Amino acid sequence: MIHLKGIERFYKSGLNKTYVLKNINLEIKEGEFVTIMGPSGAGKSTLLNIIGMLEAPSGGEYLFFDEPVHKFKERRRNELHKHYMGFVFQAYHLIDELTVYENIETPLLYRKVKRAERQSMVADVLDRFNIVGKKDLFPSQLSGGQQQLVGVARAIISKPKLLLADEPTGNLHTSQGESIMGLFKELHSDGVTIVQVTHSEKNAQYGSRIINLLDGWVDSDVKL
Repeated sequence: MIHLKGIERFYKSGLNKTYVLKNINLEIKEGEFVTIMGPSGAGKSTLLNIIGMLEAPSGGEYLFFDEPVHKFKERRRNELHKHYMGFVFQAYHLIDELTVYENIETPLLYRKVKRAERQSMVADVLDRFNIVGKKDLFPSQLSGGQQQLVGVARAIISKPKLLLADEPTGNLHTSQGESIMGLFKELHSDGVTIVQVTHSEKNAQYGSRIINLLDGWVDSDVKL
């Protein structure tokens, strides 16, 4: 599914380059549940953003289902992202001007899902996350934990082949976090490929593989 060859990410300052990622070589197969770990500044979120086509690498090759993403323009990358991926952000990234219902519905509008089907899918997700009573509220009216639940609901509503999660339980109570990780486990059992960034050893154990980054390098890659 994902094949990274010699991926680099750096920023230029005059003649100097500051590397965030160096020579990343990874293969992630369809159906895997991969956890990326490492200290702050190791490049975890940058790697996730490159996999999620939200950020372009400075060098190297990225193949997604054998398609050369590194050669694509931003528009084509955005199309692949919309049709194959769901993304759970640490900072929620909900749209402030939209209600909970409208935020969750947004990916379905991008995919041009018909209205009746959209309504049914959103209703199912609202019920699954026990947030039916919040559907007409705006993000500013929700707690951090509730915003994260909406973010996860939005990420999974279009049944993505690849779910990317950046600290998905970082702002949740323990029970909410366990509920989200349990949901990820269900999705994985249903065949969804998951790549998560987390500092939590407990959350990492839900996966099938742990990649440790250190100073932008892959320090270790262990199957559980």
